[in-house]
Amino acid sequence: MSAIERCRSAALGGHVLRCDHCATQQIAYNSCRNRHCPKCQGAAAKRWLADRQRELLPVPYYHVVFTLPAAIGDIAYQNQAVVYDLLFKATAATLLTIAADPKRLGARLGFIAVLHTWGSALTHHPHLHCIVPGGGLSPNGQQWVACKRGFFLPVRVLSRYFRRVFLEQLNAVHRQGRLQFYGQHQALTNTKAFAEFLTPLRQIDWVVYAKRPFAGPAAVLEYLSRYTHRVAISNRRLVAYDQQRVTFTWKDYRAKQHKRYKTMSLAAEEFIRRFLIHVLPKGFHRIRHFGLFANPVRNPNLKRLRTLLIHHTNEQTETAQDNNNTPRNTYICPTCGAAMTIIETLPRTPPARAPPL
Repeated sequence: MSAIERCRSAALGGHVLRCDHCATQQIAYNSCRNRHCPKCQGAAAKRWLADRQRELLPVPYYHVVFTLPAAIGDIAYQNQAVVYDLLFKATAATLLTIAADPKRLGARLGFIAVLHTWGSALTHHPHLHCIVPGGGLSPNGQQWVACKRGFFLPVRVLSRYFRRVFLEQLNAVHRQGRLQFYGQHQALTNTKAFAEFLTPLRQIDWVVYAKRPFAGPAAVLEYLSRYTHRVAISNRRLVAYDQQRVTFTWKDYRAKQHKRYKTMSLAAEEFIRRFLIHVLPKGFHRIRHFGLFANPVRNPNLKRLRTLLIHHTNEQTETAQDNNNTPRNTYICPTCGAAMTIIETLPRTPPARAPPL
């Protein structure tokens, strides 16, 4: 909260900019660079996307979402680092295993997974967004295996396998004593009570949703720019604040299409509480790469895949190189669009401190 309060204010210092063309001057204060700050994620997303652009393959990409049931979400809130990590592992095991099945795709996948913990109303709703190419590398590594047009993998099979793997892993960490329970869930410390708690969850369908394939690599990048570095709520959704209540827009997915966008007013304390629910544990990675795209093997695998898809990649590779070679100006004049130069640096303002007792 301190980082967000001080972001782009005199407290963090800044610099004075002057346009080289029209002589316009403006003051730009420094950002806090906190990954939960709504103001700072735009620049971070652009930097991340520039790195990912050259990794795109000229094939259809699919968007698959894995969601935890509400009952598991309550446990996840009290054990964020452990349960969110299990969500990543269970999702990866599900996609990699089902795709490798010769009855399904019979190929090795690579994909990017992004953790979101919120619903539109800032409620706790842990789910994972996965961006997956529509195919993979054959087991012998000699050819590209494409999925059926417009169809990735059977959602029901993914859902049931995901449910089984996640519950097995959750039971394992419970036996290891790595889960903590508070409030109304304190009784779940007992092994028998925990097993009874999980029993009904084995009988329900867990939500796994596969969207239509993206229109092309450009659409994938546009989507990633909106999802990879998103925080619980952006500034544009804030409508009003009257010193007591915060009003913001939200999307009600249960309503009809033309009535989904609504406004909600919360007491300031409740609004802050809901926002802080989604602050991740320190050092926790919310964007991860799996399979063929795992960090240690990503570059050689991408090189191999491009070789197999060479008749599709020439145009994309040239475009990516042109974009990467285009000079970018860090500061752009809001008046004429020309480059701006730093002419003065503003020091940080030290925080006010009370006199010693």
